Amino acid sequence: MSMSTLWTLIFATALLLYWAVSFLLMARQVRSVASARREVPAQFSGHVGLAEHQKAADYTRAKVGLHVWRMAVSGAWLMGWTLLGGLDSLNQLTLSLLPAGLAQQMFLLGAFLGVCALADLPWSWYQTFRLEARFGFNRSTYRLWFTDLVKSSLVGLILGLAFAGSALWIMNASPAWWWWVWLIWLGFILLSMWLYPTFIAPLFNKFEPLKDNLLRERIESLIKRCGFESGGIFVMDGSQRSAHANAYFTGLGRAKRVVFFDTLIDALSPDEIEAVLAHELGHFKHGHLYKRLAVSAVLSLLALATLGWLSEQLWFYSGLGVTPSFVLTDQLKASNDALALILFSLIGPAFFWTATPLSAWWSRRHEFEADAFAASQTSGRHLASALLRLYRDNASTLTPDRWYAAFHHSHPSAAQRLHRLREA
Repeated sequence: MSMSTLWTLIFATALLLYWAVSFLLMARQVRSVASARREVPAQFSGHVGLAEHQKAADYTRAKVGLHVWRMAVSGAWLMGWTLLGGLDSLNQLTLSLLPAGLAQQMFLLGAFLGVCALADLPWSWYQTFRLEARFGFNRSTYRLWFTDLVKSSLVGLILGLAFAGSALWIMNASPAWWWWVWLIWLGFILLSMWLYPTFIAPLFNKFEPLKDNLLRERIESLIKRCGFESGGIFVMDGSQRSAHANAYFTGLGRAKRVVFFDTLIDALSPDEIEAVLAHELGHFKHGHLYKRLAVSAVLSLLALATLGWLSEQLWFYSGLGVTPSFVLTDQLKASNDALALILFSLIGPAFFWTATPLSAWWSRRHEFEADAFAASQTSGRHLASALLRLYRDNASTLTPDRWYAAFHHSHPSAAQRLHRLREA
């Protein structure tokens, strides 16, 4: 058996295992939510009505159902790009239009991303104007949705071309390209975090300083106690697009800012808002953002080093339905850099999904730590009441399947969080 055939079998096996586990977990989630739909769990009795509980169950099942279809189509799409020769045909087409080199690679990468973006549009439209609208969450209009699409495409094009062009040029110029690309990626991430709150986010939403003087004074006092340096406290017009509520802090250095959705300001009391902010500040106090950046940096370096080795193996391409060209001349070697990036991104989910439960567990642990910090700075009772209201208003299920949650949920279940808060 050739190495190319063996690689094809390894990829197909990993992909089938990924699909099997994913569909099994989704089936368990639907069954768990459906079986508990008729009655509100005892610990939430008096806090969540039966109609609200059933809405959350139906909303969860609808989202899982959409994900099942989306994953099935994505699977067929993946097979079309790889083993059925779609990416190879696109590569040959671009080579017929442009000579091998950086311009051809950029064109190939842009064409691939463009086709994928177009294929994703129907899903985005359906989720916004059908699924979210059916449960009363969508507030966006077709005009706003299209405007957001154009803006996000332009921002992605500008930033993506800058990063992709630099990465592909380095990949062709240096044998140890993965190290230099990693450094550029780190710089790109940090720059994006600095740019996002003051330059990118305002392209999509309006951010106004918090006008409630009493609430602002409470929040400023809390921020001072926590040692958090903020560039301001802002309210975002989230209600323009969705009825969901949230709060977050974003940015680096002096660009950090605290942001509340206007829907959250309207839904919660001042005590509850302060408790929710204390939770977000708990992430800052425990350094969760920097810990995740550090782990992400290490993993991305390992991934790029792996890609650096794979990109030089003929079987990596031929085993995935692509005809490699770098064996012909040194000039044509560059035509495989974009192919390597695309192939690596396509096969990633089939191999990296095993790390998902570990990542989710780590994230849930951070949420518990942030909850405990909030309870120490404000009131655990106010945080608990805020969480109950947010779970209810956002139609979050109270009865997730434990295995599905272990794999996919970045936040603990409502029952787990409230139990911890009661203990605190």
